[in-house]
Amino acid sequence: MTNNTEMSKKDSAWRSPWVLGWIGLLVAFLIANGTMVYLAVKSRPNLVVKDYYERGRDYEKHLLDRMARDPGWKTKIEAPDDVGVNEPSTFRFVVLDEKGQPVRPDAVVFHAYRPSDSRRDFSVPMREDTKGHYVAEISFPLKGVWDIIVSATHGKDEYNTSYRLSAGVKYSPMVD
Repeated sequence: MTNNTEMSKKDSAWRSPWVLGWIGLLVAFLIANGTMVYLAVKSRPNLVVKDYYERGRDYEKHLLDRMARDPGWKTKIEAPDDVGVNEPSTFRFVVLDEKGQPVRPDAVVFHAYRPSDSRRDFSVPMREDTKGHYVAEISFPLKGVWDIIVSATHGKDEYNTSYRLSAGVKYSPMVD
């Protein structure tokens, strides 16, 4: 009898390296997923504005009014080819009416948004270079993708032009 008991302890499935390996893999999987859930909840990037519902409702409510007041401006952001990190770069913004004549809005503001971290977003007012032409010296603090929106305000209306760039990435022409 003693021999059978010893034999059953030695042949237990819990002593098999395959069973222990699968259990270890399952435990590691659960710990990794628990850690990811904790980090996602604890340190979210806060990319959603707090009053998103009210802003969306206001946008829909006033969309037709804004479309009726649309002056038909043609806008363009002129960005440098290579934008460095912590190096000032000159950005230009052009505003023309439907006939191609320069327009002077009340205010023009350069907004830079970091898609991965809203704490790095910043805004800089652009100064008028000549009528309809605005300029700003911008220095990006981090390497990577930035979404640019230049807002031209005219009365209570705001007209936005967007642009996406990668700061700190040097582009070289392809050679065949």
